[in-house]
Amino acid sequence: MSGSYNELDVPPTLVSFCVGETDTTKVVSNEFKQTNSKVVFLPTKMGQEDILDFEDLKENYEIIHSFIEEGKVLSVSTVTHGGIADVITKSAMGNKIGFQFANNVPDLFYPYYGSFVIELKEGVTIEKAQMLGTTTVEEKIVVNDTVSFELKQLIEMWEKPLEKVFPTRVKTDNKIAKNIISDKTCGITRKMPIAKPRVLIPVFPGTNCEYDVAKAFEDAGAIANMVVFKNLKPQNIQESIDLLAKEIENSQIIMIPGGFSSGDEPDGSGKFIGAVFRNPKLKDLIHQHLYEQDGLMLGICNGFQALVKLGLLPYGEIRELDETAPTLTFNTIGRHMSRMVQTKVVSKLSPWFSGVELGEEFTIPISHGEGRFIVSEELEKQLIANGQIATQYVDLQGNATYDVNYNPNGSIDAIEGITSPDGRILGKMGHSERCYREIEKNVPGRKDQKIFESGVNYYR
Repeated sequence: MSGSYNELDVPPTLVSFCVGETDTTKVVSNEFKQTNSKVVFLPTKMGQEDILDFEDLKENYEIIHSFIEEGKVLSVSTVTHGGIADVITKSAMGNKIGFQFANNVPDLFYPYYGSFVIELKEGVTIEKAQMLGTTTVEEKIVVNDTVSFELKQLIEMWEKPLEKVFPTRVKTDNKIAKNIISDKTCGITRKMPIAKPRVLIPVFPGTNCEYDVAKAFEDAGAIANMVVFKNLKPQNIQESIDLLAKEIENSQIIMIPGGFSSGDEPDGSGKFIGAVFRNPKLKDLIHQHLYEQDGLMLGICNGFQALVKLGLLPYGEIRELDETAPTLTFNTIGRHMSRMVQTKVVSKLSPWFSGVELGEEFTIPISHGEGRFIVSEELEKQLIANGQIATQYVDLQGNATYDVNYNPNGSIDAIEGITSPDGRILGKMGHSERCYREIEKNVPGRKDQKIFESGVNYYR
C-alpha cells in the first residue's frame, strides 16, 4: 500500500469488501486493519403481526445517522435472514479481521429484520444497543470463549462450492509483469485560457456512468453537457449525429463514459460507439477537436474500449485497424469483475495526470467483463518508449503482477490505462469517477487521481 489509509485516515474496519467476487480478502495487510473496536447490536422492535415498528426503526435511523455525522461509527450493517452470525461472518471475512463474541449475546441466527450491527469508535456507546463483542487481530471468530472458527477455513468453505461456476483464481503460468516507469513529461500546453471548459458526454444506449462523470467534471469546475444518442428510428440516428457534431465544435473535452453500449454487441464491447464516431462528419470533427481546437478526450471502461476500437488509442487518430492493433477483450477469469484495485501512475506524458506524482498509487473501483488489454510485444515496446502506458495494476508492494487478486482481467504487463502519442487522449478501465469523499471510507489507499481536476486545469 501507499502508506496511508485514504483522505479521511480511516483504516479498514469490520464491514468492507464483499466476499464472493475474487479473493478480495488478500488485499489488506494487518498494519492497515482496525481492530479491538467495539461492535454492538441495535434492535428494532416488532409490532403487531410481526411487522416492524416503524417509529422505532425511524428512531434507530436517526441515531445511526447522527453518530455517523459525528464520526463515531466505523462501520454498520443490517441484519437479514442469516441473522447476526451471517453479518459478523461475512464482515470478518471481508478484510480478514477476527471477532470475539461477548457473553449473553442475542440469538445469533434469528432474522432480526430492521436491526443493525454497528462498529463504534473507542469510547462511544449507544444506550439502546447491546454489546456483541470486539474485533481482533487474530483471524478467527470466537464464540463463548471456547468455539472458534478460522477465517481461512470459512473463506474456503464459502468459495469452494461455486469455484467451477464463478472462479476466483486463474492460472498465470508464473508469468512476471514488467514494472514500467517513464520519464516522459507533458509536451502540450493550452492555446488560450478558459475559466469553465465545456465537457461533452455522449450517452449511448447502455451507457450507465454519465451522471457520475458529469458530477466529477462539475465538481472540478467544468460545464458538463450530456447528449443522448437516439437510435429508435433512422431519422433519430441522423439527428443525433448532427447534434453531436454541433456539440463537439462547442466543447473543449469529449468524455466517453462507461457502461455496456448496446449490450456490448455486436461481437464485443465499444463497437456501437465506434461505429457512430466513424461517421465521416464526426471523424473529421474529432480530429479537428484534438489538433486544431486544442481539445482533450477521455474514455473510462466502455469509453476506453471504444477509443481502442476507433484507433484513437494508441494511435491518436480514427483509423482502420489491422491484426497488429491492440484490443480489450474478455477477462482471463471468464466473467465480470467488480471490486477495488490498486493502480500506479507510471507516466506523466498526459495532462490528465498533471495533478499527481509519478509512481503514486491509487485504489479505485473496476467493473467490467472485457478489460484485458492485449498488445503485441513490438507495439508494447513502442508504447513504453513513448511514455504512452499511463497506469498499471499493482500489488501491495507496488509491483505490476498477473495475480488476479490485483490484476483482475489479466492485462498484459498489468496495463490499466494508455494515452495517445501526445497524451491528449486517455483511456483507462478503472472508474475514477466513482471515488467520492464519503464512500469507500474503510478501504485503504488514496482514491482521487485528480484526473477530472487536471483536465479542467489544463485550460486555466
